Amino acid sequence: MADRSAAMRPLVMKFGGSSVADADCLRQVASLVQAALPRAPLVVLSAMGKSTDALFDLARRAARRDPDGFTERARALIDRHRRVADELSCGTELAPTFAQAEAELDLMLRAVAHLRALGAPEMDAIASLGERLSTEILAAFLRAQGVATTLLDARVVMRTDDRHGAAAPQMAEITALCAEHVRPHLGPGKVAVVQGYVGGTREGVTTTLGRGGSDYSAALFGAALDAAEVQVWTDVEGVLTADPRLVPDALPIPELSFAEAAELAAFGAKVLHPSTMQPVIERGIPVTVRHTRKPDGRFTKIALGTTSGRPVTALAARGPITVMTVTSTRMLAQPGFLARLFDVFARARVSVDLIATAEISVSLTVEHDAPVEALAREISAFANVTIARDRAIVALVGERLKKTNGLAARAFAALGDVDVEMLSMGANEINLSFVVSAAAMPVAVRRLHDRLLGAGSRDGAPVVNLGAAQEAK
Repeated sequence: MADRSAAMRPLVMKFGGSSVADADCLRQVASLVQAALPRAPLVVLSAMGKSTDALFDLARRAARRDPDGFTERARALIDRHRRVADELSCGTELAPTFAQAEAELDLMLRAVAHLRALGAPEMDAIASLGERLSTEILAAFLRAQGVATTLLDARVVMRTDDRHGAAAPQMAEITALCAEHVRPHLGPGKVAVVQGYVGGTREGVTTTLGRGGSDYSAALFGAALDAAEVQVWTDVEGVLTADPRLVPDALPIPELSFAEAAELAAFGAKVLHPSTMQPVIERGIPVTVRHTRKPDGRFTKIALGTTSGRPVTALAARGPITVMTVTSTRMLAQPGFLARLFDVFARARVSVDLIATAEISVSLTVEHDAPVEALAREISAFANVTIARDRAIVALVGERLKKTNGLAARAFAALGDVDVEMLSMGANEINLSFVVSAAAMPVAVRRLHDRLLGAGSRDGAPVVNLGAAQEAK
């Protein structure tokens, strides 16, 4: 039997766009990687900050033959990477790489402009260039520092289906490919670097896992390699009790259960991608969320058997979203009505988040860009539909929600005059969600945080004590 001790298992380190935004950031990343060399690190990298957005913009400009000139903008994007490489003293080594990338990008954009068509496969091929360039730079810099470094191509090992833009990973094949192409390059004193977000089909066609998919890549690689730990390095000290842009005094949570982390991710926590948790949950691999610039600071550990110990662990918020309310007297004592309703969403590949039912109505939430008009037209054949836009979800997440008497009453008291249009308790009973207007969402989050998690909390010791306890360890 293989030895599953942590000492024999690799470490997966994922760095997001803010962590690789410029030369100074990449120096810090290289320093963290070098410190982790005894743990046989696999480094999963995002594109340099804002590069993916720039590539999407270039593709759209090419499709409409934008007069502002996509060619000049493409050259500027490549030049930005050249300057970073020059600052890291590896520009000469990478000169052929940049020349090839510029020619490839120019060719793809001109093809899109010529056809005046931009499909998902073309967008994936163009968007993947950001991660491919960032990993080239980091690998070259590490080699220049004397670190034994292998640059891997995610399109070879991150096997997916051909659903471009949000490809589905093929876990069994990824595991086999990692054993063949990744594991031989891992070991104490060595590092392998690979792109996040990017994958490939069996036919070698480039795909992507969807926006924010680098976290997902890290978890998939971690599961495939039976990693000792997956580290998500970002620009905050762990998962916070709320979005710090809404609640400036939000604090890191020392420990989270997998279930709590997955709920927070799904309902708007920006630190983690919603799909990240599943591969590591299944393998029992711990995840830590850390600040790239504060490696010795506070962080969050997500693992089996852990929990914050509080009735409410954190708040998450997401918006704008759209609420659709379906009403029909046919719901009364009619088997199959809900099946017929949700078949409409399934065929349109529209995910439903929250659901609340009454005797003759169902309210549900979908993303703001969902094709609600088309959905409503189809549903109107058997029910009435009303649509409410510009709404937001505010979710209370915690494993002790159900066991804490009076929590819902305190939450409603905190909300005060904020109108709640829909209420939903998650099936796993660790998520209590409110739908409010998008405009009221910031106020709702701040009031709930102050009453349930901040200095005004009546639900146990203030959160600040949790942070201080971790710092004292």
